[in-house]
Amino acid sequence: MKAEETVCFNIKTAWHGIYRMYNTVASKHGSSTSVGFVLLNIDAEKGTPATKIAPLIGLESRSLTRTLKNLEDAGIIYRQADPRDKRLVRIFLTPLGKEKREAARQAVLNFNHLVRQKIAPEKLAVFFEVINEVMLASESEKNITV
Repeated sequence: MKAEETVCFNIKTAWHGIYRMYNTVASKHGSSTSVGFVLLNIDAEKGTPATKIAPLIGLESRSLTRTLKNLEDAGIIYRQADPRDKRLVRIFLTPLGKEKREAARQAVLNFNHLVRQKIAPEKLAVFFEVINEVMLASESEKNITV
């Protein structure tokens, strides 16, 4: 089987194209795709526990720690202990962080609008059904034998 015929190759290739497109947009705002996804997963009003962000975006906690430190140094986020549980640290957006989050949100909405203009709703429905089945298969087949 050729690489181009595998599910993994096609998902990876599509994701890399999307990632590069988002990086191009984010670079105009002095940001990156990774930062955009972090910002999109921070609750603008209540903040988000630092421990909840990495699983939401598929980052290793070490990478997230470094990213959060850089965002804090840049004045995009700030950390605050939870008033009810001092062990819990919540991440909040600064006004600059809210601006950058909005730019990331607009990029995602614009891309989704573009895709929905080019692809019929029936095809997108099938795509979502198939991609969900692929995700379920990847979760259930942890021990694929070689």
